[in-house]
Amino acid sequence: MSVDQYKKEVGMMNLENLIASREGISTVAFPIPDKELLNRFEQLYLGAVNDVLREFCLLDQALPGRIKSLREYQTVAGFAFTVKSAPNVKVQGEMEFRVQMLDEMKEDNFVVWDTSRDQHATLWGGVMTATAKGKKMKAACIDGGIRDTHQILEADFPLFYEYRISNGSLGRCLITHYQIPIKIGDTTIKPGDIVLGDVDGVLVVPRDIAYDVLMRAEEIKENEKVIFGWVHDGQSSKEISDKGGYF
Repeated sequence: MSVDQYKKEVGMMNLENLIASREGISTVAFPIPDKELLNRFEQLYLGAVNDVLREFCLLDQALPGRIKSLREYQTVAGFAFTVKSAPNVKVQGEMEFRVQMLDEMKEDNFVVWDTSRDQHATLWGGVMTATAKGKKMKAACIDGGIRDTHQILEADFPLFYEYRISNGSLGRCLITHYQIPIKIGDTTIKPGDIVLGDVDGVLVVPRDIAYDVLMRAEEIKENEKVIFGWVHDGQSSKEISDKGGYF
């Protein structure tokens, strides 16, 4: 009996579509240069972009509210560089793997780090910040701990995190993967997605729809300039609503 016949006989599950959906990584090219795309996203604010994602029926693109900004940043945008780690007592090989990972980080990357909800260690500190800034990366989001906060602040590198603690990572957790799809809260993040961060947190725009989302968010921004003008003119809520405004 052939493999195909065996599958048919025993009713084995067809998982190709699930694998493609969960693990597929888009490499779609944009109709404008990458840097222009990021720069235009940085002229927006997360609320407007999130409202557009709702129009695309995507309601779970904001990372959990436990993740906060180290400073009150204006919008920063970059291409997702994903990292996965987990609590682990193993030490051997961790530093070599970390060096390999750092070598693959590129300009305009926005690191998004899934720590498997680790509560005891820091995955980002002063040296990581200096390395990222030297590579002209955009920002980092750590769903877990940071340390060397004074060094990070002095470097003026945008950082989003859950907690601070002085514990280092070696002997407490282990980097297991990078540049793979990860999930933080209800949000799936894939390498190359557009990641936005500001004082309101972190938002992920899937790469395949990023340009369309950008165009629509820019439209909303212009519309809201008009609405703010009506408000400043003292028009009533009903007058504004009757003209298509919203609150």
